Amino acid sequence: MIQTEELQSAADVSNGKDILEVVKSLGLEDALSGIASGIVQFTFRMLLAILVFYIGKFIIKKIYGLVYSIMVNRKVDASLTTFVLSLVRIVLYFILIITIVGIIGIETSSFLALFASAGVAIGMALSGTLQNFAGGVLILLLKPYKVGDFIEAQGFSGTVKEIQIFHTVINTGDNKAIIIPNGGLSTGSINNYSLEQYRRVDWVIGLSYGTDYAAARKVILSMLDSDERVVKKYIDDDVKQRLSDSPDANVADVQPVEEKKGGWWSRFRSNRKRRHQLIEEKLREQISMNEGLPVKKDCTPFVGLSELAASSINIVVRAWTHSSNYWGLYFEMNERFYKELPERGFSFPFPQMDVHISDDSSAIK
Repeated sequence: MIQTEELQSAADVSNGKDILEVVKSLGLEDALSGIASGIVQFTFRMLLAILVFYIGKFIIKKIYGLVYSIMVNRKVDASLTTFVLSLVRIVLYFILIITIVGIIGIETSSFLALFASAGVAIGMALSGTLQNFAGGVLILLLKPYKVGDFIEAQGFSGTVKEIQIFHTVINTGDNKAIIIPNGGLSTGSINNYSLEQYRRVDWVIGLSYGTDYAAARKVILSMLDSDERVVKKYIDDDVKQRLSDSPDANVADVQPVEEKKGGWWSRFRSNRKRRHQLIEEKLREQISMNEGLPVKKDCTPFVGLSELAASSINIVVRAWTHSSNYWGLYFEMNERFYKELPERGFSFPFPQMDVHISDDSSAIK
C-alpha cells in the first residue's frame, strides 16, 4: 500500500514537470503576444460592430422615412400605415442585430434555428390569432370597408368604428360595440351599404281593390318628381347638379397657369405644372361622371303593379337617391304616401274575410 502511494506521487511530480516544461517552451513573449492579438481582434470586431450598428440605424431611419413619405403621399389608410411602419422597423432591426452578432464572432446559425423553431411553436399555438392577423392585413390592403362605413357581416350590422390588426369594432344602431375577428371578415361575406354613392329605395303600397291604378301611378310619380333628392333620369346629371350646388365648387376649379418669362428651366416647370393640372382635371371629371353607377344608366323612378294580394293591390315604387339621403327619403315618402294618397281619393284597405253561411236545412241532421 505504501509503495502504491509513492508511485502515484512520483507520477504526479513527473506530470507537473512536463506541464512546466511545456509552459517554458512557449515563452512569455509568445503568450503575451497571443493575448494581445486576441484583445486587438476583439476590440476591432467590437468597433466594427458599433460602427455597423450606427450606420445600420441611420439607414433604417432613412428607409423608415422613405416608406412613411410614400404611404402619406399616396394617402394610405392610417391603420395600414402604422402597421407597415412598425413591421418594417422590426424586420430591419432584426436583420441588423443578426449582422452585428455575426461580426462579433458569435455563430448565428444557432440563433436562426432557435428563432425558426420558436416561430413554428408559436404559430401552432396561435393559429387562430395568426389567422385573424392575416385577415387584418388583407382588410387593410384590399379595403373592403373603411372606418365610417355601415356594414353587415357575421350576423351583425353597424358603423365601423375601428379597424385593428386582429379584430374590427363596429357600433350598432343602439350604440353597442361589437368586436368581430378579422379572420371571418376576410373570408366571409360583407354587405357594405356605404360603398356605393347611390342606392335604390323601394316601397310597397297596398291600395283597395277598385282603385284606378293609372291615376294612382300618376300621383305617385308626381310625388317623387317633386322631391329634389330623387334622381330624375341619370346618375351623372345628379352628380353634376350636386357639384354645382356645392359651396366649394368654385374652389375646386383649376386656375390657368400664367406662363412666366424666363429661361428653359422656368418654362419646363410651367409646362409640367400645366400638364399635372390638366391630368387632375380629367381625373376629377371622370370621378364625377362615374361616381356610384355607370354613366347613362337609366334611373328614372319606377311605379308598377306587383301583386294582387288577398285584400289589396300592391304597388311597388322604386327611386334612386344619394346614399346620404337614403333613410330620410324612405321615411319621409312613407309619411307623404300615408297623408297625401287618401287626400287624392285613394284608400288603404284592411284585411278582410268573407264568410258565407249556408241555410240548407238538409245539412243539419
